[in-house]
Amino acid sequence: MERLAVACADSVCRRVDRHLHGPRDRFRCPEENAVIRRIAAAIVLAWALGFVWFAAVLPTPAGDFTTDAVVVPTGGPGRIARGLEILDEGLAKEMFVSGVDPEVKTDEFASEFDVPARQMRCCVTLGQGAVDTRSNATEIAQWAEDREVRTIRLVTTDWHMRRAASELRAQLPGEISIVRDAVPSEPSLRALFLEYHKLLASMAARLWGE
Repeated sequence: MERLAVACADSVCRRVDRHLHGPRDRFRCPEENAVIRRIAAAIVLAWALGFVWFAAVLPTPAGDFTTDAVVVPTGGPGRIARGLEILDEGLAKEMFVSGVDPEVKTDEFASEFDVPARQMRCCVTLGQGAVDTRSNATEIAQWAEDREVRTIRLVTTDWHMRRAASELRAQLPGEISIVRDAVPSEPSLRALFLEYHKLLASMAARLWGE
């Protein structure tokens, strides 16, 4: 990466020299090349160290914290089961599941996950308008505001937690706190690599206001 950046910079400098024959321009290029090399090296190093940290230090399950609600974006094994476990243990009063297929009916969901009818009626709400992590966050935030909850336990897979929590935090009012409860998994290096870049893209999009 560094060699490529340097080669590109040298090529640009040679073109400049051919068209602008002033001595100051010719002497400036080596300095500019050095700056470009340092910037490229710093970027590559930050990217590599960031990925090592991201892959090696995955989020972990939360302890026995009590929250107003538990919220679960669909998309990975063990997430919904963990959310229901939180309900059963009395660590949350209600549960919101975001990103459920619009064709899934309430009774089908209850049957699939062995949810008692009474618990389904009182404590479980299905959100069926989200299609990705960002829209999960929007859907969860809207539900939380409608229900006037002040504390949320976010349940999702460990490799997905950082991006999910980051997107949700950006959508929620500051007074609503989030407890991160990661479901352990054994992600492949490829899955971690892709998720790392999704997280970077998500952060960049918010930074630039998209």
